[in-house]
Amino acid sequence: MFVGHFAVGLAAKRAAPRASLGTHFAASVFLDLLWPVFLLAGIERLTVVPGITAFTPFDFVYPWSHSLLAAVFWSLLFAGGYHLLKKDKTTAKVLGAVVFSHWVLDWVTHRPDLPLAPGVSYKAGLGLWNSVHGTLAVELSLFLAGAFWYARGTEPADPIGRWAWLALIVGLLAAYAAAATSHPAPGQETQIALGSFAVWLFIPWAAWVDRHRRLRR
Repeated sequence: MFVGHFAVGLAAKRAAPRASLGTHFAASVFLDLLWPVFLLAGIERLTVVPGITAFTPFDFVYPWSHSLLAAVFWSLLFAGGYHLLKKDKTTAKVLGAVVFSHWVLDWVTHRPDLPLAPGVSYKAGLGLWNSVHGTLAVELSLFLAGAFWYARGTEPADPIGRWAWLALIVGLLAAYAAAATSHPAPGQETQIALGSFAVWLFIPWAAWVDRHRRLRR
């Protein structure tokens, strides 16, 4: 998933409003922020295999970023780090759940390539990516619902809060469209990893938007 993960961050903002939307976004894609780092370091592996699923040609080996056990660890780490910085246990719990939601959504979309733990051969995945239309319907529905939920719970404090918010939604949808229609070829794995760092751009953008919006009374 891509925008489906951001949908969780958008929706969770209302459950934990003291954290910035940028922090919620960081939590929602935290596993994907780690993944290219591990890939470029040689700790994990990506191979482009055209036709491996209908939606994406990626064959992942990523026990340290996306296994079930790793997801639990990263969730606890993110929540614990936030609590140490902000002394806000309630918000920290929500953010930990947002981090873990990444694995749950990936479990729905991925073919069986998600390991339970490093070194464990069994892998999970329900395989929604085997249907292009199913993937688009589920992910876009999640994203639009998350965007609607955030918008209903907040209101712009100034013009930036209105137009930067709309630009964020358009930017995320444009990035998703570009990813969904791209056709990477075998041998481009390093370029794919480097391009994945673009996800970081949406985090400060979301924080900027959130500073110019306020909770509805």
